[in-house]
Amino acid sequence: MLPGKIATLLVISAILSVIGALLVAWRYRVAMQALMTAPLAAPSTGQAAPSRPLPCTADAPARPVSLADNRRAERQLIVAFLGITLVMSLARTLLMQVLANGPITIITVSTLCAAYAWPVVPVVAIIRRWSRRRFATSLLLWFVAAVALLSWRTTEDVQFIQVLKWMSFDIGLPLVVVSALCLGSATRAVAPWLAPLFFLLAWASLTGIDVLEALVGSNSPIAFWLASLFGAVTAIVLFAFAFVFIAWWPARALGRWLGRAYAARQISELFYLFSAVWVIALTGPALGAIASEGWRALLYFLPLICIPFGARLMQATTGQRQPGRPPTLLVLRVFQQDANVQDLFNRVIERWRLTGNTVLIAGTDLLTHTTDPDDIFTFLDGRLAERFIHSPADVPRRIAAFEWQPDVEGRYRVNECYCHDTTWQLALAELLRVSDVVLMDLRNFIAANKGCLYELETLSSAPGLNRVVVLVNDRTELAAAQAATAKAPASRFVWVPQQGDTPPATEQVLAPLLGTPSN
Repeated sequence: MLPGKIATLLVISAILSVIGALLVAWRYRVAMQALMTAPLAAPSTGQAAPSRPLPCTADAPARPVSLADNRRAERQLIVAFLGITLVMSLARTLLMQVLANGPITIITVSTLCAAYAWPVVPVVAIIRRWSRRRFATSLLLWFVAAVALLSWRTTEDVQFIQVLKWMSFDIGLPLVVVSALCLGSATRAVAPWLAPLFFLLAWASLTGIDVLEALVGSNSPIAFWLASLFGAVTAIVLFAFAFVFIAWWPARALGRWLGRAYAARQISELFYLFSAVWVIALTGPALGAIASEGWRALLYFLPLICIPFGARLMQATTGQRQPGRPPTLLVLRVFQQDANVQDLFNRVIERWRLTGNTVLIAGTDLLTHTTDPDDIFTFLDGRLAERFIHSPADVPRRIAAFEWQPDVEGRYRVNECYCHDTTWQLALAELLRVSDVVLMDLRNFIAANKGCLYELETLSSAPGLNRVVVLVNDRTELAAAQAATAKAPASRFVWVPQQGDTPPATEQVLAPLLGTPSN
């Protein structure tokens, strides 16, 4: 019964993680809106964050990065994860064939290796910010192709329905679980970090029921006393929730550790997701082998040791970039334009993260795109208000907590300032001091957007800015925007128009940010 129980726990924890992610994202948004508009309390008296060197100093100009460099970085990142995936799928195939006394031929190994390489799809989907439809379609097509390939290459005495059943359990169940965790924006940002917590809680609940079953099987008077006092169903619920209550404390500690580890750059988003997908992928064959192999089935998880070695190799490769500090991009936008800015983030900011740092003023429009595990567990601990800027003294403290170094795979993080309606100007001034270029989304801007006019005027007079790339469309009140930039140095502002409802191409926006032609 153990394989069935573990598979059930995997499905239940995935469902709970998706539900929990949606609830957390909703409550996080509500809390953000309330804190942004709340009246200021007394100035923060919290301990200042450890000082870190700022990325922008007078004697350290940003290193030049071209559009070709950005393209190359994206290709190298995808190829690196594909390489680790192929090594792991090869290791899985060889291990499975050895343990099952199966044939080890070039055709068999290459066929199975191709089928088992699907965990690279979620990682590429995160890097390229695929849409839900494209992500789901890619996973489905991979499954169909794997079944077709294995049916074609297997012997004639193995029927298609047997291959389909085998692959449905071997990679079908993991594909469904991964799809559930990664399909939506909110679930993609939150659910993978909640999954181990819910797995622990679900396991504790099932353990409580098993304990009650053991008590009944041994004719324990405690079990019969509880059944007579509360009824059988209530007794089962009590045991299940009692063990969940006990497991809540280690689950909470696990969540806090994940948040701290991410903040300390011991975990990166991509490698965490990559590792989680592979754990789920290897659980299927391990469960299938328990009946015949017993505890030897744990050997199916051996390919996971390739991940830390791959991470070290990738870090050594990305560490060979040209010297100098990376450029820093400040992102500004018209608020309440969620669809526009989310599309911009998916296509442009994610590509920029391969080149340099990103800073912005936090808002609910990008909540599901910028929320990280440190944010999640800080919010669940009820400490989100501590991140907000209450006074001028809080600005350096918040900037000092920014992470300027890339993660192990070479992507730079997005750093945010959490501001009240009355303190965002303070943050803007400090963010400009550490920024080299600015991307401002003024699509649908009107002259009544006083905050945007203030930002344009501030950008016009800010020293040290290389350029400001401004996105506009046919609904932008361009005359008011350009009047606010009349005092800017020549060629500082680059206006990128949107034709109709089709947003500018990714590289059409990236090119002026990087100071290189788009072609």
